[in-house]
Amino acid sequence: MKIVTVAEMREMDRRTIEDFKAPSRSLMERAGAGVAHSVAQFAELCGFAGGFVHLIAGRGNNGGDAFVAARCLKDMGFGVEVWLAGSPAQLTGDAAFFYSKLKTPKINTEALDSVDEWEMAIRDPLYAEIIVDGVLGIGAMGPARGPAAGAIQYIRSQQDHALVVSIDVPSGLNADTGIAEGDAVFADVTVTIGLPKRGLVSAAARNHVGALDVVDIGLPTEVMDQAGASDIELIQPSDLRPAFSRRHRDTHKGDYGHALLIGGGGAYTGAMTLAARAAARSGVGLVTAIVPQSLRTVLASASPESMVAAAPESEEGTLTEKAIDVIRSFYAPGRAVVIGPGLTRSPAARALVEFLVKEAPGPLLVDADALVVAGGPESFARAKHPVVLTPHPGEAAALLGCAVEEIQSDRIAAVRTLAKRSRAVVVLKGAGTLVAAPDDPKVWINCCGNPGMAKGGSGDVLSGFLGGFLAQGIAPLQAACAAVYVHGIAGDFAALRRSQLSITASDIIAELSPAFNEISAR
Repeated sequence: MKIVTVAEMREMDRRTIEDFKAPSRSLMERAGAGVAHSVAQFAELCGFAGGFVHLIAGRGNNGGDAFVAARCLKDMGFGVEVWLAGSPAQLTGDAAFFYSKLKTPKINTEALDSVDEWEMAIRDPLYAEIIVDGVLGIGAMGPARGPAAGAIQYIRSQQDHALVVSIDVPSGLNADTGIAEGDAVFADVTVTIGLPKRGLVSAAARNHVGALDVVDIGLPTEVMDQAGASDIELIQPSDLRPAFSRRHRDTHKGDYGHALLIGGGGAYTGAMTLAARAAARSGVGLVTAIVPQSLRTVLASASPESMVAAAPESEEGTLTEKAIDVIRSFYAPGRAVVIGPGLTRSPAARALVEFLVKEAPGPLLVDADALVVAGGPESFARAKHPVVLTPHPGEAAALLGCAVEEIQSDRIAAVRTLAKRSRAVVVLKGAGTLVAAPDDPKVWINCCGNPGMAKGGSGDVLSGFLGGFLAQGIAPLQAACAAVYVHGIAGDFAALRRSQLSITASDIIAELSPAFNEISAR
């Protein structure tokens, strides 16, 4: 999905209204309804559907969206209250119209038009499971002032007690740069309207935006196509659905590919278990895990859906070069291979990676220590089949021979460099996971997921899941985008149902199936 500037978004709104005769009031109605739908979805995941929602609105169009959302949420059975950062007399246009409509469902409203009133509210807050931030929108410039500043402070004072959902952009954040020029809201979810704004995907905005959801308000395709070209695209379900077509009823497991996973050893006994369990959730027909002999029984019992093959191991419990003979015995044309989860940096690891780069029977995914021992990104450029690399920042730094700080200071440049030098599709993991292909000028960004996923095993889940997509014949770039998106949504579902602090990699696996519903109807 294209990412736009504030100026481009305004021009698209203008053209939709003037050239395509779409009433601005209808666009606001769709925006508010979309916000309400997102709030209801997150509330259900958190286990308080029908709970209490506190909407805090500004005097502009964001406030109008909040007024519409309040009516919709009331109709859905939620308890609702609206506080206005300003005076009702200051409302104009569509915002004033929808504010007047709040009287019909008898929604309680309060107007706090001074900083002092907001400071009093901080001392005596209104309890709510969800706070909706509709204070400032994409047109705000510079630090918030007056009652808007007070409203932002109020929301921040409640952020440890409630889920915060921001409309279009977290209030106080510059929608073009992502920089907070004063106090700004820290949202758990930002429901942006129409198309995502460039600042929302910037590194500066990462802690403010939370997960990013997009509301379709019916902008004409012609209008969106004429917006400036974007070198960054947001991964969205609409981009992914073509890869997951309806399955015919007269098919069998052999029609859906075979993923071959290689790794495990030493202290990393769980890595291959997690990868195999995740692969089994991907829709692939068959999963085989090749592990050191001593891990065979452990993995077979932990992942009964997988076939497990034992390979010769060293005294340290890691795979030896003799594992190559076992790997060859499972070869078949087109079979996807994943190497890395739990592999360790044993003496044989580099030989195994070099062998697979030269002789893998199909697409190859390289993760974890397999990346570090490979000897640089150019070593993958010689592969006869497509390669996907899935480094975290530390592994990316090892591949490029630089410091982690250099990777993180310009993640987009780093992922492009890795893709170009390796001739592989590269998934640079972390907050705002990036996907790049060697011959594609665009970089794809994933804005779902949460800090609770920063746990051991999360990367192994992604590797197995993505390997399953590759085994099904999905093109590497599309497979990578789909895997990081579903993986991120699964992590968000796990955090909302449990908590960010307590989720584990196994919790992410458990949520892969419901997360799949975001891109597939079946």
